Amino acid sequence: MNPTPSPATNEYVAPAGTGIGHIHLQVTDMPRALAFYRDLLGFEVMLDMGSAAFLSADGYHHHIGLNTWHSQGGRPAQREGVAGLYHAAILYRDRAGLAAIVKRLMQAGYPLRGASDHGVSEAIYLDDPDGNGLELYWDRPRTEWPTTPDGKLTMFTHPLDLPGLLRLAN
Repeated sequence: MNPTPSPATNEYVAPAGTGIGHIHLQVTDMPRALAFYRDLLGFEVMLDMGSAAFLSADGYHHHIGLNTWHSQGGRPAQREGVAGLYHAAILYRDRAGLAAIVKRLMQAGYPLRGASDHGVSEAIYLDDPDGNGLELYWDRPRTEWPTTPDGKLTMFTHPLDLPGLLRLAN
């Protein structure tokens, strides 16, 4: 375990435009993982190395890395009682894009863990075949984000209007 970092002597703010670039997941079965990320979620395989694969949307070098280097045939991801990634989030450009993937998942009978309206975004939650948590979501425009009376961002968790969302997929 790494030591607790000491407080910084001066404040630092990550530069504008900084973001999370990609996720790289250990999976236990590469063909099964590819069937999920490529065939069901629709990501394109940019490079398949056998024990590792790199997938993307829109021709980017990779948004998702998968490997079996230390996990082939291993146990699924643990959700409770262990530290680790709670979920990775996949951002869709708009509500219609989220609606299309939700419809696809439902038609395939893929289990969803939840569906929420957070004010700033609408999201569905599921696990990949190895138990890695995923959030599929779209962000509302910043002008629509909820704020407190003094102008600070606030968020909430309300049930998602799934029928309303799915009407966009038809």
